[in-house]
Amino acid sequence: MFPRICDALLEWPVSGQPAEEDHELVERVRQGNLDAFNTLVLAYQERIYNLCLRMLGSPPAAEDATQEAFIAAYKNVSKLRGANVRSWLFRIASNLCIDELRRRQRRPLVSLDAPTPDEDAQPMDVPDAEPGPEAWALRGELHEALQAELMRLPHDQRLAVTLCDMEGLQYEEIAEAMGSSVGTVKSRISRGRARLRTRIREQPELFGHLLRPIEEGG
Repeated sequence: MFPRICDALLEWPVSGQPAEEDHELVERVRQGNLDAFNTLVLAYQERIYNLCLRMLGSPPAAEDATQEAFIAAYKNVSKLRGANVRSWLFRIASNLCIDELRRRQRRPLVSLDAPTPDEDAQPMDVPDAEPGPEAWALRGELHEALQAELMRLPHDQRLAVTLCDMEGLQYEEIAEAMGSSVGTVKSRISRGRARLRTRIREQPELFGHLLRPIEEGG
C-alpha cells in the first residue's frame, strides 16, 4: 500500500529492470573503451542522481555525489565480477551518500543561526504537465513535505525505502546494494515505511486525503 501512496502523491519514476547488455558494456570498459563507459553513464545517471537526491536532499550535493560515483565506478570496474551492474552502481552511490551524511553530522556548529545542511538546498524540481499552476503548487508542496520526512529517517531506512519504493529494486538487489541480508533490508523498509505513515497521520492538514488509504493499508 505505501509504495502506491508514494506513486500517487509524487509520481516517482520507478526504474526498469537492468539491461541485459550491461555486462557487455562493462567488459568493453575493462578493455579501455570510453564510449562504452559513456553509454553506461547515460543509462544510469538519472537513477543514480535520483538516489543521491533522496539521500542528500540537495541538488548540488546530489550532482557531486553522482559524478563521484561514476568516477569511482570507472576506477573500480575491474572488481566487478558477476554482480548485478545496477546494484553495484547503487552501492557505490549509496556509500558515498552515507559518507557525506556522516561528515555532515561531524561538522561543528558555527552559529545557532547558520543553516542546516539542507536548508539552503534548491527546491526539488516538479515535472511539467497539463495540470494548472494551483495543482502543481500543491503537488510541489506535498513533494517537498514528503522529502522532508524522508530526510528525518535514519540513513539505513531512508536508503532502503528509496531503493525499494522509488527505484523499484527487488529485495535481493537492495541487499546487494546495501551490503546487508534480505531480512535486514525487509526490516529497514518496514520500519521506514511505518515512520513515514506515522508522520503523514500527524499532518492531516497537508496529507489529509492520504489518511484513508493509509489506514486501510495499516
